[in-house]
Amino acid sequence: MPSSRLPATATVPDVAGVHDAGAPAYRPRRSVLYMPSSNERALAKAKTLPVDALILDLEDAVAPDAKDQARENACAAVRSGEYGRRELTIRVNGLGTQWHDADLRAACAAGPDGIVVPKVGSADEVRALVAAMDAAGAPAHTRLWAMVETPVAVLHAEEIARASDRLACLVLGTNDLYKELGASFVPGRSAVSTSLQLVLLAGRAAGVAVLDGVFNDVSDADGFLAEARQGRELGFDGKTLIHPGQVDPCNETFAPSPAAVDDARAVIAAFESAQAKGQGVATLSGRLIENLHVDTARRVLAIDEAIAALAGQD
Repeated sequence: MPSSRLPATATVPDVAGVHDAGAPAYRPRRSVLYMPSSNERALAKAKTLPVDALILDLEDAVAPDAKDQARENACAAVRSGEYGRRELTIRVNGLGTQWHDADLRAACAAGPDGIVVPKVGSADEVRALVAAMDAAGAPAHTRLWAMVETPVAVLHAEEIARASDRLACLVLGTNDLYKELGASFVPGRSAVSTSLQLVLLAGRAAGVAVLDGVFNDVSDADGFLAEARQGRELGFDGKTLIHPGQVDPCNETFAPSPAAVDDARAVIAAFESAQAKGQGVATLSGRLIENLHVDTARRVLAIDEAIAALAGQD
């Protein structure tokens, strides 16, 4: 694997550890693009995209008669070292399918940054997957990404998120969730808002990353941007994507704006100035600044610095 890759850390470290030498580095996962591994041209194009992470797909995007070739292609892509700073994951076919075991063994041998498993429904399934990864010799840097796609998984999301230290990420499978709920796709996603928030709560409680689901209409740029902004406002770390044209707006949406970075610096400076005067709180443009606001400001700067470092590897 390329030595320049950032460690596959789940979330922004606690503010107290942002600048500690031993604290894990934050890894941006603003844009996470599904790529069908049966499509060699798509895999080649992915090497040039400004995407934070790739999910090399062996599941939904691959026809049954192309599964074996897709598996070979995905593993070859991981081993190639040609994807630079992009985080590489492989989505295997789900537990119980005829392809799952072979997919998992091959992915573990290839050693991607992560193995994405669809329709994970319980903590026991997480533990079984981790045991299988260990048995197959998966390297330590290969983390488990669990897809949350069913009502059962949503209701047990915290148990899933806490089941193993090897689990780095929860991925919303919103299309399947709509299907399972019998819900309608409407702007604003009111039908799944409770599910989105429950999974976010679970991820934050367990300290793992949480990725928003896909937006299906690649021709609706305004609709995509609105949904990406909603995901960012809710607190998602990033969004899964189905088209390269969604990458740039997603990266911009999930990155701190220049104004937010400037404000974060001003918040920290105001608080440090107040502390130097023996004051426990500060004011900035009429706003009360306390420790919690400084914590938030430091998170903003940590994210901004990590994104800048990632861009410098291009």
